[in-house]
Amino acid sequence: MSRIGKRPIEVPENVTVTIADNNQVTVKGPKGELTNTFNADIKIEQEGNIITLTRPSDSKEHRSMHGTTRSLLDNMVVGVSKGFERTLELIGVGYRAQLQGQKLVLNVGYSHPVEFTPEEGIEVEVPANTKIIVRGINKERVGALASNIRKVRPPEPYKGKGIKYEGEQIRRKEGKTGK
Repeated sequence: MSRIGKRPIEVPENVTVTIADNNQVTVKGPKGELTNTFNADIKIEQEGNIITLTRPSDSKEHRSMHGTTRSLLDNMVVGVSKGFERTLELIGVGYRAQLQGQKLVLNVGYSHPVEFTPEEGIEVEVPANTKIIVRGINKERVGALASNIRKVRPPEPYKGKGIKYEGEQIRRKEGKTGK
């Protein structure tokens, strides 16, 4: 049995979970609402504020979908109750970020500024010129936007300049030695 898949999901008081016949799950909470349709083979049951998932057999497909479905459903519950956030840091002389309305504008050493418009449900905040916080209720979308921002100028190993996640360790290399 899957170690992740057999763990029950606890639903907080302020969150409601609706399970339809075709495994379409709708989760509503104080931060918003998420809907997802899961594999029909995985059985999702709710008893009070506990959700359990069971699989019909030990086939490879059912084993893999068991843990995945449980993780996705748990992320939906956490997202509508607490939300998710990723913090990025800009390191480099002259590197800065700013918000222009809803648009995020990055100046990271290119001849032009790079602009990002976050999609519906994703919020971008710039508390300092060198810090970006991406928030939202959908973990996948928050991570994807943070990853796309990081791709603009990933950290390089010699001076460490670029855009990195907060707490990320950059492997540093030694530069050329002069003779």
